[in-house]
Amino acid sequence: MAVTLTVTGDKHGEWTVLQVAGELDLMTSPALRQRVHDAVADGRHCLVLDLSQVVFCDSSGVGVLVAARRLIRSCRGRLRLILPGHGAPEGTHVNRVLAALGVRRLFDVHPDLGSATDDTSRPLSA
Repeated sequence: MAVTLTVTGDKHGEWTVLQVAGELDLMTSPALRQRVHDAVADGRHCLVLDLSQVVFCDSSGVGVLVAARRLIRSCRGRLRLILPGHGAPEGTHVNRVLAALGVRRLFDVHPDLGSATDDTSRPLSA
């Protein structure tokens, strides 16, 4: 049974939140890349990627995350990721992949939506 990727969007104040669920891999990562590009093209430069429901992420998925960071930074925007902390039942796979590849420190990571959309909150440590 093939697991697909779903990406849904929502607005939270100045933040555009994309909830990502499923597998983020070579076949599905272009869908996320397109949604990020669409958001930026629409002038939305404060973006949260909620990855708490991503059950698998390969290097192409990580590539999309790094490219999203580069794109958002190029337009002086802000990108935040939602990844539950260590020990959470969901989201730990993406945490481990980003850490193993040495790129987690590049991202502003938050444990939940409230923290990610609150400008006074501090990100989780890498």
